[in-house]
Amino acid sequence: MDEASFTIPGLGDEAVTVRNELQARLTALVDTALMLKHVHWNVVGPAFIGVHEMIDPQVASVQLMADALAERIAALGGSPNGLAGYTAEHREWRDYPLGRDLVNEHLKALDIAYSGLIGGHRSAMRVTGAIDPVTEDLLIGQTGALEQFQWFVRAHLETSDGSIPTARIDREATTTAMSR
Repeated sequence: MDEASFTIPGLGDEAVTVRNELQARLTALVDTALMLKHVHWNVVGPAFIGVHEMIDPQVASVQLMADALAERIAALGGSPNGLAGYTAEHREWRDYPLGRDLVNEHLKALDIAYSGLIGGHRSAMRVTGAIDPVTEDLLIGQTGALEQFQWFVRAHLETSDGSIPTARIDREATTTAMSR
């Protein structure tokens, strides 16, 4: 059985829309947690230790965010799916492009990934806010934390004039796709 016969009181068929939005965000968060751990293992060069140690708390936080979304899906009568195969099959963005690489290259790629993830959360807030403010509130809190993580990444990259160098990967394809 994939779905329960109940939902939250006051939500009818709209719960399906909310569950679908949450499942898409869950898929993005599961993928992000894996990506962050990959960066943690593969970052090298000057400032290695600072970035290496910055990433693990982000992994833990993103995993907690995924858990909260999965539990909300279940509370809404759905069956959350965080399996690796499901995640790989249902994501609409490219795989993280770097393996072992220098700190700045990983930080540039992370900035792009966070832009897509945050954009996706904001899109889901617009959809769910009109239907279920409880779910919207959950997404708002997560978005604030994700924006802080992106700020941490950008603080390493920012130049004195306030600009951030462009990564050597396709920024638009990554950002646009992850935000769906």
